[in-house]
Amino acid sequence: MLCRRMDKAGMTTGGCGKGKETAVFRIAVLVSGGGTNLQAIIDAIDQGTIKDTEIVLVLSNNEGAFALERARRRGIPAVVVSPKSYAARAAFNEALLDCVREHQPDLVVLAGFLCAIPDEMVEAYRNRIINIHPSLIPSFCGKGYYGLKVHEAALERGVKISGATVHFVDSGTDTGPIIMQKAVAVLPDDTPKTLQLRIMEQAEWKILPRVIDLIAHGKVKVDGRKVTVIGQDEEGGSQKGSQV
Repeated sequence: MLCRRMDKAGMTTGGCGKGKETAVFRIAVLVSGGGTNLQAIIDAIDQGTIKDTEIVLVLSNNEGAFALERARRRGIPAVVVSPKSYAARAAFNEALLDCVREHQPDLVVLAGFLCAIPDEMVEAYRNRIINIHPSLIPSFCGKGYYGLKVHEAALERGVKISGATVHFVDSGTDTGPIIMQKAVAVLPDDTPKTLQLRIMEQAEWKILPRVIDLIAHGKVKVDGRKVTVIGQDEEGGSQKGSQV
């Protein structure tokens, strides 16, 4: 199994850079690219928006992902598990699950992770894996919809609003129960890049930390495909995932 923890010298251990030795709630963040959503989580922990929580693992399938550098700078364990290092997909899936289990997270956060999560991992962490998707599911989601492709499709269709969705992960692609959504206006002169940035700033970086904090404090209830945010939904929010 290839499971490498890297800092500037090639190895590191630690938490979220605050000297905490133990965590009330442990999260693993899986990411393939720059890690802007990872940074939003780190910042939210620093600012107290996410309370009683520690990042215990940042894992990437891409050794060149800048997200790993973000983790190293904060003393967070940075791990590479790449499918290119395995002859068979099953071996990669096993290594991925083993690495996550090694760090004993309470919650796994997919923050731009472009590898399919194996069924064995979905089962092992049932209703404990969440994903952030840059559209209002069920629009512009599923296989082939990732990164700028989502925003290109939204603009091509001519929608007036888009946004972001946080949902639980099941065995499908973007098909798990919806936890929270936030709408963002699409402007007449938008390009895929300007729309992507606005959705990040106004939606993704807001609702992902919010959902993590809610789950960390036992305020998210799942019943089949129905998600209830305790307190918020009872006050009139959507019973199939909250809108903010």
